[in-house]
Amino acid sequence: MTEDIQENRPEWVPENATKGFTTKVMKGVQGGHDGFSTSDSKPQTQPETPVKRGLSLDEVVNGILNNDRPILARAITLVESNAYKHIEKAQQILNCILPYTGKALRIGITGVPGAGKSTFIEALGCYLCDLGLRVAVLAVDPSSSITGGSVLGDKTRMEKLTREKNAFIRPSPSGGTLGGVNRKTRETMLLCEAAGYDVILIETIGVGQSEVVVRSMVDMFALIVLTGAGDELQGMKKGVMELADIIIVNKADGDNEQKAFIAQKEYNQILHYLRPATEGWETKAFTCSGYYGRGIDTIWEEMKNFQKTVQASGVLEKRRQSQVRDWIYAMIKDQLEQKFFNHPEVKKVLPETEQAVITGQQPVTQAVKYLFDQYEQ
Repeated sequence: MTEDIQENRPEWVPENATKGFTTKVMKGVQGGHDGFSTSDSKPQTQPETPVKRGLSLDEVVNGILNNDRPILARAITLVESNAYKHIEKAQQILNCILPYTGKALRIGITGVPGAGKSTFIEALGCYLCDLGLRVAVLAVDPSSSITGGSVLGDKTRMEKLTREKNAFIRPSPSGGTLGGVNRKTRETMLLCEAAGYDVILIETIGVGQSEVVVRSMVDMFALIVLTGAGDELQGMKKGVMELADIIIVNKADGDNEQKAFIAQKEYNQILHYLRPATEGWETKAFTCSGYYGRGIDTIWEEMKNFQKTVQASGVLEKRRQSQVRDWIYAMIKDQLEQKFFNHPEVKKVLPETEQAVITGQQPVTQAVKYLFDQYEQ
């Protein structure tokens, strides 16, 4: 190990963590856990795994590229953190894994609560694993507006998929973000792609109007609906359907099966009057039973056809470029908001300014102008 590497070692890395590693990340590094160096400062009956101690940047990156799940999970936790000291570390990791991203099919899945999103995702995930594909599920749980906490129960609901060796499920709190999508979901998706997952499924809480947030980070957008389309279409927002590349009528089983076929026809009829969500692609409705796994193969064939179509036409490349551009502006807004509210002068006068507005002593516009004057000092 050279002196300059030791001097540039990030503060989160123990002195002996970089022992035996170079600063260059090689594609396709073999070895997984066995390829990591361990501390030799004291005798051990068992080798200490990297997850139980500080990790070097190389160890984290190589662990991700080799799909070391504990290291991948730890990197995602780092990316999701709002702590300033973690942001820099996360960006170092993302910078290294960026060349290995972009090869997965990114699918957003939404629908009203009770539509069976988790059941469908588990059925689709297990089917893809049986085909030899690797599937990552980023399931976003709603955060409480009162406590800020989340149940994070998707691993419980997807018990069968959790046991699949080719599947990775990551429940994350929405943190109150618009659309129920964690603001770090994009970066988490990149980490999963670098880990070699072929299909990324992003499940949202399904809140309606703000599903455009999901659309802005995926290739294909799937809308899960229930039977009784005639009634549902009256209350369904047109904007949500216009975002969908495929509509899936779930729970097509038992006494509900015939109703599901009727709903499918009604959705296909209404889709003729809507502008396609993706240029050169015709959105269609399909039926399935997530519980019994019926119809999943047909839906996956449609998803593969979508991928081939948008890749051949160049629409996929244009969409991803547009999404990255939108991401830049979203991050700028996020950074500006954080800097504004963390500004010492703003923090000092904000409580009394809020109170002045609440009690009617000062109009809102004047209060906001006053706060920005303090920020610009």
